[in-house]
Amino acid sequence: MLLSAVAFHPVLGAEAPRLGQLSYGIEWRLIHAGTALINIGDGQGTVKLDSGGLVSALYKVDDLYTVHYDDGFCVTSSVLDGKEGNRHRRLEVTVERYNNRAAFIERDVLKGATMASGQIEVPSCVHDVLGAIHALRAMTVPPGQSVNLPMSDGRHAAMVKVEAQEREDVTTPAGTFHTIRYEPNMMNGVVYGRKGRVFLWLTDDARKMPVQIRLRLAFPIGTVTLQLEKGL
Repeated sequence: MLLSAVAFHPVLGAEAPRLGQLSYGIEWRLIHAGTALINIGDGQGTVKLDSGGLVSALYKVDDLYTVHYDDGFCVTSSVLDGKEGNRHRRLEVTVERYNNRAAFIERDVLKGATMASGQIEVPSCVHDVLGAIHALRAMTVPPGQSVNLPMSDGRHAAMVKVEAQEREDVTTPAGTFHTIRYEPNMMNGVVYGRKGRVFLWLTDDARKMPVQIRLRLAFPIGTVTLQLEKGL
């Protein structure tokens, strides 16, 4: 369970403030690369990614991720419908919480073929990336401390150490915010095999709103930054 996973004993709130719908601009190599629309509600969440500008002309991305949760943002199922370039793939994940099992199936929609399938063992409460952000928002983890969160993408699962690093002021199109920067160590074969680092900036207040997300990935992708444009 989540409480048994913490590296120390963070202060847990009754629940994280609801985010509703947030809109982010995506920057890649100092150019506008698209938009991300994130919505976290009661029992479910969605992420809509759309490429834009020059990036869309080179490699169009139209991804929709949908996830469902039990209490505590424990994932029960998710679907990633990804249209990227000339590919269209669909990844479905089902989590049987009380059987400690997650099953996945990945399909090539255009060819009507199954690309991969399987199952893994997971804790009774495990988070996807979106649920992990919300679970972190329900905690008080000051700079210099860390917390472990059980995370899975349906194909891999691990206890992910999330480090609270520094307080920083971050300026986005939505304004300037006092934040705490966190680093969830989920790349490099922990949950995701791709080499890189992920950073998350949450406002240093009761809202704990995610105002900036940055991925530092290996060549040729490099750094991708999501900055809050508006909350609806």
